[in-house]
Amino acid sequence: MGEAEVRALRGVSLTIERGDYVAIMGASGSGKSTLMNILGCLDVPSKGWFWLDGVDVRTLDEAALSRVRSRKIGFVFQSYNLIPRTTALANVELPLAYAGIRPKERRARAIAALEAVGLETRLDHLPNEMSGGQQQRVAVARAIVTNPAMILADEPTGNLDTSAAEDVMAIFNRLNAGGRTVVLITHEADIAEFAKRVIRLRDGEIVEDRRQAAVEGVPPRLAQSSTIRTAGAPS
Repeated sequence: MGEAEVRALRGVSLTIERGDYVAIMGASGSGKSTLMNILGCLDVPSKGWFWLDGVDVRTLDEAALSRVRSRKIGFVFQSYNLIPRTTALANVELPLAYAGIRPKERRARAIAALEAVGLETRLDHLPNEMSGGQQQRVAVARAIVTNPAMILADEPTGNLDTSAAEDVMAIFNRLNAGGRTVVLITHEADIAEFAKRVIRLRDGEIVEDRRQAAVEGVPPRLAQSSTIRTAGAPS
């Protein structure tokens, strides 16, 4: 920032295993947005390493990074980011079209993804014909249709009421139970309780990394806090 140097992250070291369910929390300026951008291959660290699904991200050029983002990471955003005058089915098909998947296959995969989030009766609806919760479920379907190594959700319930937020989090729970790796960026403690693990940032450092005890059918209860510092290759 001009002559000022801002250390957004300071010695952050962690491993996210395949199939984990992680919530990353922190106040504004804590570094969670920078960490999210690194995890999503939208930015690279000025020092250190980031491995995604066995690949050293530092070795990739922009074209390769774009392929990683489209195939290995499923993004879910607070504002849904759906194409307004395009049906739910076409929105979900879009990543497959970019990947060169043939129309018949991408339609079948998009329908299956929408069925997985409970929107099989909304295939031909436009975003303005759906509630906020339904739009976010379309966004989740779009995120999982490429079978990514990681789902990265940035404040996925920030624009939703309590009931719609719980519906979306229930979908994340089911996806994780099926083996998907889920990483949530959130400032909401009640949303973080759905995850199995909570990482809290402050001033660019990890100040807490704790596992939560899972209870079937409800959000995990808070387990005894413990600090874990590990290094390795996130899945």
